[in-house]
Amino acid sequence: MALPDRDLQAAIAATRFGLGARPGEIAAARSDPRGFLAEQTVAATPAPTRALPLARAEALQSFRQAQSAFLRANRRQSREAQDLRPEVVTQRRALREEINADLLQRASHGATTDHGFAERWALFWANHFTVGAGNFVRTATIGPYEAAAIRPHVFGAFTDLLVAAETHPAMLLYLDQNGSVGPGSPLAQQMARRKDATGRSGLNENLAREILELHTVGVDGGYTQADVIEFARALTGLTFRGFNSPTEQVGETYFRQIAHEPGPRTVMGVRYEVQGEDQAMAILRDLARRPQTARFISHKIARHFVADTPPPALVARLEKAWLGSDGALDQVALALIEAPEAWAPAPTKFKTPYEFMISSWRAAGAAPRTPGDLSMLTAMGQRPFYAPSPEGWPEDEAAWATPDGLIKRLVWTEAFAPRAIGDRDPSEVAAQALGARLSAVTARAIAGSESRGEGLALLLMSPEFQRR
Repeated sequence: MALPDRDLQAAIAATRFGLGARPGEIAAARSDPRGFLAEQTVAATPAPTRALPLARAEALQSFRQAQSAFLRANRRQSREAQDLRPEVVTQRRALREEINADLLQRASHGATTDHGFAERWALFWANHFTVGAGNFVRTATIGPYEAAAIRPHVFGAFTDLLVAAETHPAMLLYLDQNGSVGPGSPLAQQMARRKDATGRSGLNENLAREILELHTVGVDGGYTQADVIEFARALTGLTFRGFNSPTEQVGETYFRQIAHEPGPRTVMGVRYEVQGEDQAMAILRDLARRPQTARFISHKIARHFVADTPPPALVARLEKAWLGSDGALDQVALALIEAPEAWAPAPTKFKTPYEFMISSWRAAGAAPRTPGDLSMLTAMGQRPFYAPSPEGWPEDEAAWATPDGLIKRLVWTEAFAPRAIGDRDPSEVAAQALGARLSAVTARAIAGSESRGEGLALLLMSPEFQRR
């Protein structure tokens, strides 16, 4: 497959591999588009990072303590509940500000970074290992999770990324792993002797199932329900220190031996004699290295970057790079960059609302300044940190190219464009944002617009800007 000319390659590098072109970015990529992307795949050595930064642990702890005191008083129908309510509101507001800061930091970085491909690659993995919100406390763990478990490992070994993601308190909380107790564990035996223990806890299969179905081998990867149960038993005891722990320990992952199901486990035909925490980690590492995992995730990468139905040849290239490097993600990224199928001239991927807004800021040389600047994402159907399921946000065009979705984009664009354009020429902004991807029809429409704001709005709503 022949590559497009250098001008079009530069535009594709910034708008398909990256998050949209900032002013001057396409020009910077032109001399060596592949090298421009490859330079962004250098894996740094991850520095040890607290799962939950101390300030976040303190905020979560304060909120939980205030909330628990209020609920206890409310259950007693005590007048004290009304006195405690303002403290709950105060602590909740403080935690909400922390969550908003996480989102704003991520979006501002996306809008301004010179490494758009690296950021898109990181966002892909954050979506692959989604931890949705669902409740206020879980939402407050998502920003730290991406910072500590995802971003440091996205160009390293997949094994390390898998272990970091699955053992972070955000994932354990999201999939209810912290309450999973082996039915034959010492803790289960203790609970059975208590008259009030019925139904309090037991084996939870959520984490084991999602690791197999969504994070490693995939739904067609050859596992059975028996494998899910066996893996769930191996994972029992994996938990984190809760919000009643000393603040410096809150969110710390640890292994609770008393809750672990004793005995060897067999998962996908492999018997694991090792016990305790080593058992779960051995299974995780083996799953990371299975060829089914390479095939499943290579297809997801190709689907995210290139097409809803990706070229089989591209998937095969990525799979070969994965297996040949033992899951070295920088090598998989380089294989994507080198694959001619990834440089097909026609853009087929329709932007998600988040991608659309980030690429709009990048085109305008701007960035969100307040959490309110991101509020329209919810109306567009992509409420920040609220992925609809453990599968993450959908990739397919049908999920986003809806009449209502397009109207919401237009509403946001009409408000955004006049403020963002300033005194710049919208035709020049369009040339910088799309380069050789700018069609003659769109260029003429922008040139003939009645105002600068209208010109930018025409660019952002054009077919070539909506796709990548």
